[in-house]
Amino acid sequence: MSETTDAIMDAAEERIRRAGYSGFSFREIAVDVGVKSASVHYHFPTKEKLAAAVARRYTDRFLAAVDHQIAGGDDIVEAWRQVFRVALHRDGRMCLCGALGATSQDLAGEVREEVKRFFLLGIDKLMEAGLSQNSALQVLATLEGAMLTANVLEDPSMFDNGTAALA
Repeated sequence: MSETTDAIMDAAEERIRRAGYSGFSFREIAVDVGVKSASVHYHFPTKEKLAAAVARRYTDRFLAAVDHQIAGGDDIVEAWRQVFRVALHRDGRMCLCGALGATSQDLAGEVREEVKRFFLLGIDKLMEAGLSQNSALQVLATLEGAMLTANVLEDPSMFDNGTAALA
């Protein structure tokens, strides 16, 4: 990927995490990056392609961070909890796929598929580690819900309180 492609995706991710799929335009992304709108269209012909690429990159990075936590000694649930926690404290924002998932019925097809991919891979990875499907769903729901609550209440400690039972 080029530096411009990365910058476009970074700007789109920031705007999506702040305002959702409907909360950004190519013109705004171009201003954020310091390029012409045509440059954004050159790299990503449609908003759907851009948002799907951002969600795919987010999922891949998130899962790599979980794997890194596991390699450092965390069990699978604590690894997921810590990656969510770091994202909340570092970015002060919602999980990208959680934010998009809240409006999944309004998403373009390719974007919706990438958001589904995040959740399905999460459930699969948790189940591969020995959790039942119900337990895997409970872990993801608890993490996403605690992140949402911490964001709405503007209190990151709510995430720790809401996920303490997972630890």
